[in-house]
Amino acid sequence: MGIPSGMELLVIALVILLLFGGKKIPELAKGLGSGIKNFKKAVKDDDVVEETKEQIEKAEDAVSAKVEEVKDKAAS
Repeated sequence: MGIPSGMELLVIALVILLLFGGKKIPELAKGLGSGIKNFKKAVKDDDVVEETKEQIEKAEDAVSAKVEEVKDKAAS
C-alpha cells in the first residue's frame, strides 16, 4: 500500500462524482473547508487560553512575593 497512482486517483474521483453528483461536491468541499477553519480557530483560542493562564500565574506569584516583602518590612 502506498500513495495511489494517477489512474487510481482518477477512478476514486469518478466514484465520488457518481456517488455524490456534481452539485453536491462543492457543498461538501465548502463544509470541509469551514470545518478545518473552525478547528484551526479552536486550536488557536486554546493556545491563547493557555498563555493567559501562564500570565495569570506569573502575576499571582509576583503579587505574593510583593505581599511577603511588605509584610517583612512591616514586621521590622
